[in-house]
Amino acid sequence: MPARLIESLAITEPLADVFSDSSVLQALLDFEVALARAEARVGIVPRSAADRISEAARASEFDIAALSRSIFRAGTAAIPVVKALTEKVRARDRDAAAWVHWGATSQDVVDTALMLLLKRARPIIAADLQLLQKALIRLSNEHKDTVMLGRTLMQAAPPVTFGLKAAGWLGALHRDRKGLEKAFDQALVLQFGGASGTLASLGDKGIAVAHALAEELGLSYPEAPWHTQRDRLANLVCCCGVLTGSLGKMARDISLLMQTEVSEVSEPCGEGRGGSSTMPHKRNPIGCALTLAAAQRVPGLVANFLSGMVQEHERGIGGWQSEWQIVAGIIQAAGTAATSMAEAAEGLSVDPARMRYNIEATNGLIFAERAMMLLAAELGRDVAHELLEDATRKSIAQKKRLSEVLPELPEVSSRVDRSVLAQLEVAEQYLGSAETFRKALVDSSTLQKSES
Repeated sequence: MPARLIESLAITEPLADVFSDSSVLQALLDFEVALARAEARVGIVPRSAADRISEAARASEFDIAALSRSIFRAGTAAIPVVKALTEKVRARDRDAAAWVHWGATSQDVVDTALMLLLKRARPIIAADLQLLQKALIRLSNEHKDTVMLGRTLMQAAPPVTFGLKAAGWLGALHRDRKGLEKAFDQALVLQFGGASGTLASLGDKGIAVAHALAEELGLSYPEAPWHTQRDRLANLVCCCGVLTGSLGKMARDISLLMQTEVSEVSEPCGEGRGGSSTMPHKRNPIGCALTLAAAQRVPGLVANFLSGMVQEHERGIGGWQSEWQIVAGIIQAAGTAATSMAEAAEGLSVDPARMRYNIEATNGLIFAERAMMLLAAELGRDVAHELLEDATRKSIAQKKRLSEVLPELPEVSSRVDRSVLAQLEVAEQYLGSAETFRKALVDSSTLQKSES
């Protein structure tokens, strides 16, 4: 199902389908079907009644617009849906209609339906994250020796490798994926407690029904109902927030590297992607834009969810009712960021020559730290730092390379051999432990991949 126009920049088609009206309604109905089947297994509901409920619970046969109006008045989706389902069952079998929603409460339906939607969304996001991980591993390995400017506070700094930069993105993704998987495992649990969370209406068969219901729906069975204990779900939305932030960091880096003045990488282009309505020459960072937009939305949504956790006694008022839109928005944002960055990384063009050009354009100033460390052993750090400040000012003023200015300083020429100064600006000789760090990040991610 395509997204609505107003959501077009905030959701992918697969997730639009998961959170479509028909999908949400079907999740609510699926709870009622599974409940009837579970109670039939335990011997509470006649098997024939469970069959009639199952036959009637097809979202395509319901008036969603009418349900939406009724839900607004009822304050919960469960009451109008249960009422409409009961009428459809009654049309098939009057006796079977009496068994619809037996022993459940409204929040059981709504919370479990949300779990079913999240269960569907999980593999969609996971697939995009897997594609992104593979692309980043490839980029890092291919460019382990591709030197580029390091940049600190948006200014040129000593060199790094693009392989290390990609591995940095990969490392965050690796950690966030592990956290998200664990959060999904903990969150995807059945909600079934009845009116006050005790299943009193089902007597001594309540626990048996709950176990059978969890099995029917493919959800984990919790220690107890969690009507006003929202910590599992809160942990999931927080993990989505962290993931989206990490993807946003990657998007920020790529978009900055795509600036005309930098031009070191570029997103893939294609029909209808990356162009401008007025400037035909442009190749815009569309994937980055969508990801950064998602990363801007999510923190507020996560904060909204956390503020709604303070819920009253055995059934909350207001906080719980706010959650569906918040959780859906967070999942959709995380999914949009994941698919956007996967596409960007898979088709990312890297320009090593431009990276080298940008290093050369600094006239060697990025190696001032290296020169200072050479002199510090002879002159002390403070004196060496002062000398290099003077040398860099002359380099800028005279538009000369740092390696040309330094030999003109007596304090330098008397203590550092010219052959050493001649090698000062060889970027490959000032990468420190970059490759060790890069390899550690890639190896860690690859290990997780093989274990999964």
